[in-house]
Amino acid sequence: MFNLHQLRAPRNSRQRKKRVGRGQGSGLGKTAGRGGKGQKARTGNMHFEGFEGGQMPLQRRLPKFGFVSPNRTRLAVVNLEALEGFDPDAVVDEAALRSRGLVRGRWDGVKILGNGALTKKLLVKGNKFSAKALEAIRAAGGTAEEIPLVAHRSESASKAHAGKGVKEQPKA
Repeated sequence: MFNLHQLRAPRNSRQRKKRVGRGQGSGLGKTAGRGGKGQKARTGNMHFEGFEGGQMPLQRRLPKFGFVSPNRTRLAVVNLEALEGFDPDAVVDEAALRSRGLVRGRWDGVKILGNGALTKKLLVKGNKFSAKALEAIRAAGGTAEEIPLVAHRSESASKAHAGKGVKEQPKA
């Protein structure tokens, strides 16, 4: 059995850093491993990812498409058939849905859709409801409570705009 103080790196596993351009004795003197002349031997060579020798690169030849709004609201979707697992007269809100594993991850709210059947009387709290889901919840004797979405302004935006506008004149 080895102890930590007895551990050693395998033989020849540790190599010294290449010291380029430090004389002929190093093996990388004179041209410093760049070969003789040519574009790649020069400083400032265009060797970044995607460079195709001056040809229009692929990422610029392809068209731009799509747009994702930074202000979008992403709602978790829950169907009526998933609500069937709750006890009668239970309160079904986002916390209850998360505890059952029906809503996971980061969402701005919950939308209840009308896929499946609902036979139990429930108090369902959600941010949005489809017309079919509202009809089915009310037909089962339950109530649907719509909670308005709360849009929080990002902290950085509020800091950036704080104190802007009319400034008071200094008192003389």
